[in-house]
Amino acid sequence: MPELINTAIQKETIILIGIITKNETEQRLNEYLDELAFLADTAGAITVERFIQRLEMQDRRTFVGSGKLIEIRDYVRANKIDIAVFDDELSPSQIRNIEKTLRCRILDRNNLILDIFASRARTAHAKTQVELAQYQYLLPRLTRMWTHLERQRGGIGLRGPGEREIETDRRIIRDRIALLKKKLVRIDKQKATQRRNRGNMVQVALVGYTNVGKSTIMNLLSKSNIFAENKLFATLDTTVRKVVIENLPFLLSDTVGFIRKLPHDLVESFKSTLDEVRESDILIHVVDISHPDFEEQINVVKQTLADIDANGKPTIMLFNKIDAYTFIEKEPDDLTPSTKENLSLEDLKKTWMAKANSSTLFISATKKQNIEELKNVLYEVVKKIHIERYPYNDFLYEEC
Repeated sequence: MPELINTAIQKETIILIGIITKNETEQRLNEYLDELAFLADTAGAITVERFIQRLEMQDRRTFVGSGKLIEIRDYVRANKIDIAVFDDELSPSQIRNIEKTLRCRILDRNNLILDIFASRARTAHAKTQVELAQYQYLLPRLTRMWTHLERQRGGIGLRGPGEREIETDRRIIRDRIALLKKKLVRIDKQKATQRRNRGNMVQVALVGYTNVGKSTIMNLLSKSNIFAENKLFATLDTTVRKVVIENLPFLLSDTVGFIRKLPHDLVESFKSTLDEVRESDILIHVVDISHPDFEEQINVVKQTLADIDANGKPTIMLFNKIDAYTFIEKEPDDLTPSTKENLSLEDLKKTWMAKANSSTLFISATKKQNIEELKNVLYEVVKKIHIERYPYNDFLYEEC
């Protein structure tokens, strides 16, 4: 019999590397690396090991100390690791120095996120935004791509053309960046026209950290079939649907999820996508209550909203995934103060979360728990704005 050939794509293996600085704790860094592992999984790789070092600040040459880098090198060689991913942004010189030692592909957190965005982009708008961010990330790192010329040093005529080729590439990339920016301006004008053509209906935007369940909630409220998956950045393009609760219509938009340490170039590129958030009347801030670090995720979202001038709007705090919430019950004789890890959901509802906003709800989108309560609250908030905007349309509410 002929030998069968395995044509399945082999997943690349990844190691994660992070440092504990004076402003971090080991627990916090492990939470960051857990998220980095989730990013790697979303990108289609397998995380096999993580390396942590405690330093006052990252090494300017190699990010980690020389001894730790040798330890990582030995592991990479022994286990034939494909990629080393660092949890913070690396400078071009750091990438160059680390590559010389590890002899494997080097990525930082920004590069990994950009790769995921590139694989997730579907529409012309998203593809243009991601391509722009990729070129802006690549431009200062071009020299690293030409390190093969160093091994040919001394060859007649090689060094000069190599340098000229780098400059040629830089010019090509700058021209491409300028072209993409012009293209985005045209797309933004088209999007603005589309928003004006929607009329003056009340606009509601779903916002939140990535992978908190926004698309699932969108599907429930709008009875649509938007792609939802337990992966980071399942949704890149803003989706807008008309929703009617009882007899009251409004527009509901599902936006790209936020994440900590989001690459600056990506934030700048996607600002036009977030126009839906800026121009909305009401925000539904979705939070994954089952995530151990949900409080920091809330702060990340609030800071991002402030960065795009979208804070201060009427907001419904929507704590999702109550079906996945777990807690460790304290022993009766345990006198240590309670933390969120050993508070029941009912206890948690009595904390600051229930008092932070006038509208705070706890639901499970997948189990469809408390969805009617969400619809009722949303109806009242939209109705209030609708009446303020159209005071003579009271007949809309006579049947309610």
